[in-house]
Amino acid sequence: MSQEETTGSQVEFEEFEAAAEAELDALRAERDELRDKFMRVLADAENSRKRAERDRKEAEMYGGTRLARDLLPVYDNLNRAIQAIPEESRAASAALIEGVELTLRELTNVMTKHGITMISPAVGDQFDPQLHQAMFEAPLPGTKAGQIIQVATEGFLLHDRLLRPAQVGVSSNTAG
Repeated sequence: MSQEETTGSQVEFEEFEAAAEAELDALRAERDELRDKFMRVLADAENSRKRAERDRKEAEMYGGTRLARDLLPVYDNLNRAIQAIPEESRAASAALIEGVELTLRELTNVMTKHGITMISPAVGDQFDPQLHQAMFEAPLPGTKAGQIIQVATEGFLLHDRLLRPAQVGVSSNTAG
């Protein structure tokens, strides 16, 4: 082989090697890009799975919120019916009163079973704006400002969410 042929073959080989290296670099770049896309899609899928699980749990816990709110007036009315019975009529209506009390107790048990808990503030408790709704303020002797002086209706929580605040009257005294 002549010197020219060897140099020509060498040049062709170097050109081939350079082309192969360029193609290899392009393939590596494509691989890295596809790996990056794959990792992003994988992370996105995991986030979607977690979000769906969180949404499912929330729907399971709080899906009955509207129904629960709609049942609260039933509880209130049964409670008012029992409280409205005069003492002198209690003996004559004992069976009816017992039936209403049993119905109220069963409603309370069903609500508790489904995560509804009652907020029952007592007279003298401190007003909590997270759980109570002040229906009125009045200066009542012997009380401190912010103390509950009357409870109009109980409040209710569904798990940790407020369904209805307890409706209360609050003392506006500046000194106890």
